[in-house]
Amino acid sequence: MAGLVQAAVEQSVLRVAKQLEDQLDSQLHALDNLGDDDLERIRQRRIADLRQQQEKSREWLARGHGEVGEIHEEKAFFKEMKGEERMVAHFYRDSWPCKVMDKHIGILCRQHLETKFVRINAEKAPYLTDKLKIWMLPTLALIKAEKVVDYVVGFDALGGADDFSTDVLADRLAAADVIKPDAAAAAARAAKPARNTIRSGIYSARGESDEDSDFGDE
Repeated sequence: MAGLVQAAVEQSVLRVAKQLEDQLDSQLHALDNLGDDDLERIRQRRIADLRQQQEKSREWLARGHGEVGEIHEEKAFFKEMKGEERMVAHFYRDSWPCKVMDKHIGILCRQHLETKFVRINAEKAPYLTDKLKIWMLPTLALIKAEKVVDYVVGFDALGGADDFSTDVLADRLAAADVIKPDAAAAAARAAKPARNTIRSGIYSARGESDEDSDFGDE
């Protein structure tokens, strides 16, 4: 676990460093008359930004960011949410669509340390599911400053099938401002040809929609 946490910190810091380096390169190309003092100020500001980001990453990890935390009781949900600027809560049950969602948020939680990711079994949280009007699984509750601002309900907003990419979910979460957009990744995706979304065999064999519209097996 310690190795995964350290790797998450290193990946986050390297990603921020690359973005800052790209910004610096852009500034250097735009400004032709920089003197030595100007260059030194830019370098010092960059170093300060990196140190600040590193400290912030350590703080986030101490608060449980960088992994998908399991919430075992409803009261713990509010404790986990307290003081968080951004949080994504996966309401799930033991089903294939929820496992697909788990796979993607498991990737994103390591890429976006700024956001806390948690999961809670909807069947064991009747108060929360009623209060938040959770009616289909999987559902992601998107939370900012301790308030639910949006939902990702099933896979409809992600292409309608279970073969969507993690990037598609990342774009949806970034649009709701619950993760910070990765400019470099977005540019790389824009350069790729569009991919048609088709239902995989395991998904289509289950019918037109395998998402759970209720929490029982009736």
